[in-house]
Amino acid sequence: MSDKQEYTPPKVWKWEQASGGRFANINRPIAGSTHDKDLQVGKHPLQLYSLATPNGVKVTIMLEELLAAGFSGAEYDAWLINIGEGDQFSSGFVAANPNSKIPALVDHSTPTPTRVFESGSILLYLAEKFDAFLPKDPTARTEALSWLFWQMGSAPYLGGGFGHFYAYAPEKMEYPINRFAMEVKRQLDVLDRNLAERRFMAGDEYTIADMAIFPWYGGLVLGAIYGAGEFLSVDEYKNVKRWTDEIAERPAVKRGKRVNRTWGEDEKQVAERHDASDLDVTEAPESA
Repeated sequence: MSDKQEYTPPKVWKWEQASGGRFANINRPIAGSTHDKDLQVGKHPLQLYSLATPNGVKVTIMLEELLAAGFSGAEYDAWLINIGEGDQFSSGFVAANPNSKIPALVDHSTPTPTRVFESGSILLYLAEKFDAFLPKDPTARTEALSWLFWQMGSAPYLGGGFGHFYAYAPEKMEYPINRFAMEVKRQLDVLDRNLAERRFMAGDEYTIADMAIFPWYGGLVLGAIYGAGEFLSVDEYKNVKRWTDEIAERPAVKRGKRVNRTWGEDEKQVAERHDASDLDVTEAPESA
C-alpha cells in the first residue's frame, strides 16, 4: 500500500493553492502587464524581443539563415527579455505579445509596425516576407507547414509536460514523468520514422519546419535541454541523431543559438545582438 497522500482537488481552484517550482514566481492565472516599460527599438526594421530558449532560438536561427542566404533586409536587433525577472510582463512587451511569452517580433518596415507573436507564426511570416525556406511547390509547402504545426502542437508535451516534471517541479512524481516520457518517446519515434525516408523534415529541402523542430528535439538529442538524453534513450533514434548532427553544423545555426543567451559555459554568450559583428567574439564572457 502506498503511503503517499492522494490529492483531492477543491471544488473551486484558487491561485494560492498552486504548487511552487522553479518558475513559480513568474506564473500567474491572469494576463496583462504588471508594470509600465516601453520596448527598446534599434536601428533595423526587424526588432526581436526574446531569450535563447528553444522557442527563441527558432527565430534567431531563421534570421541568421536568411542573412547567410544573402537577404540583407533580415538584419535585426535582438533585445533580451529576461523571463526570470518578469520582463515579459512589461506594458511594451504585452503590446507586442498579449500572451506574455517570448519570442515577439515587430517589423517596422511596414506602413504601421507589424507585431508577430508565437514562434511558428514568426517563422512563417519571415519565410513569406523573404520568400525563403518554404517550398514553392504546393505539396511540398503543405508538408513543411504540417511539420511546423506538428512541432507547435507537440512541444508543450516535451517542454511544459516532460521538462517541467522531470527537471523543474519541486518534487519528482512518477506518474507525470512516466506519462510525458511515453509521449516524448512516441514523438521521437514519429520523427525518426519520417527522417528514415528524408534528409530533412519535409524532404530534400531545409525549411522552417527543421528550424522549428531542431531546438526542441535536436536539443534533447544533444543534451542541451533537461539533461534527459540517457533517461529517454535518445541514441535509439538514429535518424533523428543524423538529422540533428547535420543541422547543428550549419554556421547560421551555430550563430543563432548564441543570440539572447545568458547562461552556459559551452557556448559563447551574446545577450543582445544589434549587428552581425556582435557574434564575432573570440571569448565567452566571464561568469558573474
